[in-house]
Amino acid sequence: MAPLRVLCIHGYRQNGSSFREKTGALRKLLKKNVELVYVNAPHCVQSACSGEVQEKQNGSGPAPAADEDPKGWWFSDIHAQSFSAQQQCEESSGLDESVAVVREAVKAQGPFDGILGFSQGAALVAMLCSLQEQNQEPDFCFRFAILVAGFCSACTEHQRFYSAPLQIPSLHVFGLEDRVIPDNMSRELLPSFLDSQVLIHPGGHFVPAASAHRPTYQDFLKRFQ
Repeated sequence: MAPLRVLCIHGYRQNGSSFREKTGALRKLLKKNVELVYVNAPHCVQSACSGEVQEKQNGSGPAPAADEDPKGWWFSDIHAQSFSAQQQCEESSGLDESVAVVREAVKAQGPFDGILGFSQGAALVAMLCSLQEQNQEPDFCFRFAILVAGFCSACTEHQRFYSAPLQIPSLHVFGLEDRVIPDNMSRELLPSFLDSQVLIHPGGHFVPAASAHRPTYQDFLKRFQ
């Protein structure tokens, strides 16, 4: 049985390489059934920008402010070229370029069975799924989505992505001690997906991959194998 191929969308101030390292435990947990493929966001993030404060993958405390070569998918502050999930804004910058990056990744490295996103990347995944179901991206054919620490964008111009509930099966993962994307923000995204499962863990802002989480991931993924 061929493994499921999943496109991975990193968080703000990460990049594809650093996200691959941070999801090492998840890759090990799912290695027999899933191939994870990582892509870089197109926008460079200035180290001076506060943005999202990341935490170590074990949730034990704060990590350095940014990974080496930090990237972002869009900016909520178009003047400062920075991003905060809680920042209300009328318009953002950079989203079109990010959709184009995913489109090219699908063309060059696809097809993919599913898509996985973390934090800002998970918020982007919800938007990509909306574009797919609106038939605005004919190259997208994701069969499922995994959203870790996801949230609804607070930007007014992005509200169009939440106008109709999405049919794509989804797994929503979030931590009760997440101080970057509080669990209530992740819960607010749930009504946007009609066929959703939830994995709640007691930790912070990271992708959980303990042995206790394996059944939930595998039960979700076996629907598509």
